[in-house]
Amino acid sequence: MSIARLREFVSDLTDIVGDDLHEAALLDRMRAPMTRLLAKDDWLPDAFAQPHPEFYQQYLLHCDPKQRFSVVSFVWGPGQKTPIHDHTVWGMIGMLRGSEHSTRFEVVGPDQPLRVAQTDVLEEGGIDVVSPSVGDVHQVSNVYDDRVSISIHVYGANIGRVRRHVYNGETGGVKEFVSGFSSSVVPNLWNAN
Repeated sequence: MSIARLREFVSDLTDIVGDDLHEAALLDRMRAPMTRLLAKDDWLPDAFAQPHPEFYQQYLLHCDPKQRFSVVSFVWGPGQKTPIHDHTVWGMIGMLRGSEHSTRFEVVGPDQPLRVAQTDVLEEGGIDVVSPSVGDVHQVSNVYDDRVSISIHVYGANIGRVRRHVYNGETGGVKEFVSGFSSSVVPNLWNAN
């Protein structure tokens, strides 16, 4: 296994983010590097692909030193899902293994039920984006009840430290949270291979 593909991805993103682009242009330029990263599933270290029997895992793969972006692997055990949540920053999701189901919601108003806006299934190699400007509130689940799915996420901040929100779909209630990460180590991008 070679981490070179991830190292190249991080290098490309560092250049793109450094160009100080508007969000739409930035996300557009990130599609090609994400497509290349997803093209071959031979680079994700096993330690960052491990499911938990009860909870999905969010493993930090890289955080820009200036916290302009972070790269995370999301590992979904069979049938696992997130609560309804937002990100408050731009994000790009690429499906590496398996498949995930995403339901986007519209926040109607205080103390009102959320409205389903869109449902999608992201297959291997597929890419999706989130942000406050294009739709940021969603719930994600592993499509499969019998196998693991893994997606690679890039966010416009250190997502493990961002104050975000979970929503009650029926009441519209909102609670703040900070996600953190599922591990205390990151892969060594500077390894020779």
